[in-house]
Amino acid sequence: MKNIAAKPFLKWAGGKTQLIQQIENQLPKKILGNNFTYIEPFIGSGAVLFWMLEQFPSLENAVINDINTDLTNCYISIKEDVEKIINILSGWQSEYHLLYQNDTEKKEYYYEKRTLFNLRTSNQTTQSALFIFLNRTCFNGLYRVNRKNEFNVPIGSYKKPLICNSENLLAVSKVLQRVKILNGDYTDTLNYASENTFFYFDPPYKPLSETSSFNSYAKDEFNDSEQIRLKDFCAQLNDLNYKWILSNSDVKGKNPNDNFFDDLYSDFNIYRVNARRSINANPNNIFLGVTFGRAFRFNLFARSLQKGFLIQSLTLTQIAA
Repeated sequence: MKNIAAKPFLKWAGGKTQLIQQIENQLPKKILGNNFTYIEPFIGSGAVLFWMLEQFPSLENAVINDINTDLTNCYISIKEDVEKIINILSGWQSEYHLLYQNDTEKKEYYYEKRTLFNLRTSNQTTQSALFIFLNRTCFNGLYRVNRKNEFNVPIGSYKKPLICNSENLLAVSKVLQRVKILNGDYTDTLNYASENTFFYFDPPYKPLSETSSFNSYAKDEFNDSEQIRLKDFCAQLNDLNYKWILSNSDVKGKNPNDNFFDDLYSDFNIYRVNARRSINANPNNIFLGVTFGRAFRFNLFARSLQKGFLIQSLTLTQIAA
């Protein structure tokens, strides 16, 4: 296998691939120049993780976590049983592509796989393959579950989606050998911090309106109380002299009078940037702008004098048709 850089194997609302450069500009250079531990308590699609593993040979230990058991099991399955994952997905991809001209049969195939996933009777490897299949074929790669923890995203409109990227899955499996994978509350990750540790937080976003919530990635809602609890944890890390960066939705971009995050993180610097991201089938209709806090003249990003930095992201703006 040729040596390729691992990249996210999932589509994920709010993925950070396009913001890597801005995130790099905010990294605490003193930490990254020595052996360090990298901890990502809300792993999602892992864009920042894979980039960190590729860019920093001094990254001695990596720890990832998520409350979403389906997600973390998928990472574990790729780490431990990638060949079987590839075999399963390759077969499903071939079968699904044969149906590209028959929408009725394609829908039946998709919803059969969704039902099987929600039964949760398959072994972990097959369940993880189902997770990837649904992610690659559902509407816009969204992951959403109801209160019964049932995945309920409808089929997407893709004709022949790439379901099995064998080369990337093998590359992901290789780098995951260096990563400890946890499934639990994000505060548990503190147990794995070493003296020189950097945390990156990319939690479920605060909805910008009643109809724009994309944070139902687990059956329990990540509401304002959870956002406040997360800020308290970041403050604890700050007191313990750990470096951290956090990204979240810029509610002020939707409502200039909404100071939720500005007030919550008033002890830390907030930076704002913009990024384009489609979240529906028509990218011309909706954009998500990503923000890193208060704008600075000349578009410069200043490092906080505090021990932590806040990166605020994902402002939803409706564009006229």
